[in-house]
Amino acid sequence: MKTYITRAHIVTSEDVIKDASLLIEDGYIIAINPESTSAVQSFDLDGKLLIPGCIDLHCDAIEKEIEPRPNTFFPTKFAVAQVDRRNAAAGITTPFHAISFANEELGVRNNEKAAEIVRAIHDYQPQALVDNRVHCRYEITDPTGLPILLKLLQQNCVDLFSLMDHTPGQGQFKDLPAYLDYISRTYNKTTDQAQALANRKLKNAVGALERIKTLVSEALRHNIQIASHDDDTLERIQTMTALGVKISEFPINLSTAQSAKRQKMKTIFGAPNLLRGKSQSGSIKAVEAIENQVCDILCSDYSPASLLASVFQLPHLLNWSLPDAISLVTRNPAQALNLHERGEIEVGKRADLIAIKFTKTFPQIVTTWVRGKVVFQTNYTY
Repeated sequence: MKTYITRAHIVTSEDVIKDASLLIEDGYIIAINPESTSAVQSFDLDGKLLIPGCIDLHCDAIEKEIEPRPNTFFPTKFAVAQVDRRNAAAGITTPFHAISFANEELGVRNNEKAAEIVRAIHDYQPQALVDNRVHCRYEITDPTGLPILLKLLQQNCVDLFSLMDHTPGQGQFKDLPAYLDYISRTYNKTTDQAQALANRKLKNAVGALERIKTLVSEALRHNIQIASHDDDTLERIQTMTALGVKISEFPINLSTAQSAKRQKMKTIFGAPNLLRGKSQSGSIKAVEAIENQVCDILCSDYSPASLLASVFQLPHLLNWSLPDAISLVTRNPAQALNLHERGEIEVGKRADLIAIKFTKTFPQIVTTWVRGKVVFQTNYTY
């Protein structure tokens, strides 16, 4: 089947092609500004922007779809379907759902529930709107999570791993009061319950390095990339790169992000941070990281809708070109995960595309295509 898109302002990796057309066949781009076409289906974008579909390497919004309030759960299959639709509407054609494995710790983040979510995402994919993938987050102070993750890896249910350490005193939680406050507020725990969690983390830190080595070794053997989470020191960066980790997500300060770049790591920051103008935990501002050229990728973190809204701030905030800004959520994450067939509007690439209209507020998604098929469409009359 052929699809013909006309009168579009097409954003490539280097330029914006005005009043251009695009020809798609069997899910792939076969021509830009073709001389002739016999398309079965055509779309007149009437000057709207056409960009690649977004690739979101880290988003845990699925957790709130499943557990919107503490200890209040929706059926997992229902939640997976809803988050699939939400990503289509947000223009995210390749979302990596961040699923945390942290023992019997916090709601959906216990191992049994997390494994259920991973399998539900995997099972739902044949009927999904977008290309849903799984990003397993391993809390390294949990010795019980490793065998579960290794089994999921063997079952080809994992597309990305990240290594987390939320032990108080480093990373996101710079001291014990910061950890206790976050756990109490976010998960409705008493101070004593939060303290018990902290004590268990400190106790289980023994043996963490050997668990990390085992997981990283097996992941790399399956050609699965690994990210390090909340890096805070040069020493942490050096330890991770020595193990074969190539991605640093949410480095918490400028010096650590600079160290990651010197070690040839790809760095990820949160779009909500950029859109809000600050980090929720007091870490480096995303705009500061981008301004200092230590941000390779933006992810939606916990808000799919924030991804494109934040990107379109960059031409105004930092005088970035539109192609460079768009690359933070398309080409760059594709390259980091070796997804070479997507992330750019180019002949031979997958036709994962978004049409955008600029309204009186933020840019809005009008149409989303995944492999050339419309998976979301709406109409703005202003």
